[in-house]
Amino acid sequence: MKNSPILKRAQGESCKIAVLGYGVSNRPLVEWLLAHGISPAQLTVRDRREPGELAASGDAARLRALGVPVISGAGYLAGLDGTGVIFRTPGIRPDLPVLAAAVAHGACLTSEMELFLELTEAAVLGVTGSDGKTTTTTVASLLVADYLQRRGYGRMYLGGNIGTPLLPLVDEMTVDDVAVLELSSFQLMTMHRSPDRAAVTNLSPNHLNWHTDMAEYRAAKANICTHMRSADPLCGAVLNAENPDTRALGLSLPPEVPVTWFSSAVSGWERVVPPERQGGGTRDSAVFAVGGTVRSETRAEGYDLLDVSRIRLPGRHNLENFMTALALCGGLIPPEELAASAGAVAGRFDGVAHRLELVADCGGIRFYNSSIDSSPTRTCAALAALAALREKEQAAGHPVRKPTVICGGQDKHLSFAPLAEALCAGAAAVILTGEAREQIRTALYACPDFSPAVLPVRVIPDWDEAMETACREAIPGDTVLLSPACTSFDAFRNFAERGERFRTIVRQVTGTGTGTGKGNL
Repeated sequence: MKNSPILKRAQGESCKIAVLGYGVSNRPLVEWLLAHGISPAQLTVRDRREPGELAASGDAARLRALGVPVISGAGYLAGLDGTGVIFRTPGIRPDLPVLAAAVAHGACLTSEMELFLELTEAAVLGVTGSDGKTTTTTVASLLVADYLQRRGYGRMYLGGNIGTPLLPLVDEMTVDDVAVLELSSFQLMTMHRSPDRAAVTNLSPNHLNWHTDMAEYRAAKANICTHMRSADPLCGAVLNAENPDTRALGLSLPPEVPVTWFSSAVSGWERVVPPERQGGGTRDSAVFAVGGTVRSETRAEGYDLLDVSRIRLPGRHNLENFMTALALCGGLIPPEELAASAGAVAGRFDGVAHRLELVADCGGIRFYNSSIDSSPTRTCAALAALAALREKEQAAGHPVRKPTVICGGQDKHLSFAPLAEALCAGAAAVILTGEAREQIRTALYACPDFSPAVLPVRVIPDWDEAMETACREAIPGDTVLLSPACTSFDAFRNFAERGERFRTIVRQVTGTGTGTGKGNL
């Protein structure tokens, strides 16, 4: 385990430590700190839930058993004066006046994830972006796991926004291991350390209900690679050459930080790598598709990595997800080994849960759960993937109708205009629900391509009723798609709970029992 300035400070006898939020990642954080020289008297857990909620969840009893004091309810952030280390949960903004005041008086504001990055001996691959990061992270983890299995030593750990909290496992990690992390802008906002290699899939407006503006959002995402150590042999950023924001990020990085640029629009090192990064000593590389093959090139050499036809998931965005994962792993896995792993993974990977997941194919009706689509751009990508599937099936003589799409949820202060255009082009009907239903309807009616005679729109405020209506009214040849384009927090704890509710309703309506469908697109 590496030396950690955060842990060294926290282990000081007089250091007061505050853990803000007692959730998925901070529960194991508290136990880990207690097991590593921190006394219960040094610790205070602060949680916004009222005491009754804490008790009902069992968290109050857990903390009592550990001997750790807790402050909860409306004043949970009061009295942080004199605190030496503050661990925030990602959902708490770091610039709250009370936190800014504590930092001004010498407190270290950090997180469980930053502590993990300081401590781990494993190589760390990180993924962030506005869209595609979960699929990309999952594919990267499968590539690494396949390679390590064939190599015969080393373990793969998956964490961050997916998988399990990794801090409790940090003591067992070695230099032969690899940790693959999905990281959100909330996590990255206060990071002062980057993964060894890091990918940004793309950037577009997102989470603007939490971030003050797009500039803050960009800066948070940039933290995944702006603290890289160029002396690290794995050091490298993976960036989308076609996205203006990721392109600008790459151009801002120092030349000693190598960038792997990926593109699904152009091919060839000289066309993919920006001219500004093509100097004589550049270590930049390119990943692209040409002649149905994903290929990696440097200025001097190139390797074929994957036959595109092996990718089971349709859509350009899924091709880009595979490109990103391959580029991310390229600094760790030799090309020949990477190509072998790529073929194996692409041939069996059906997608992640709640992302265009086929819940049921019953009576000639398909039901897709894509609850993870929490932004308009993700719903646009889902519609594009279904359109690609329709074209393929129509070419084979099996016509499939456009889907009935269920949209709505909590607004993230994003424009719904692109969503409206995609729905007009790719949906047979729309059912709007949740808090943002009227905003989406307004955007639809403002779209030049919208016609209520061509695209029927219904507003059903209740989530269960909206899902049940879509399922019960479907007829053979129909497709029902849950792709909300909004967050789930108007009615559910998270997108997974929303997706599980849709699965349950589909099974109740269709009588398909508890089976899972046939995979993902």
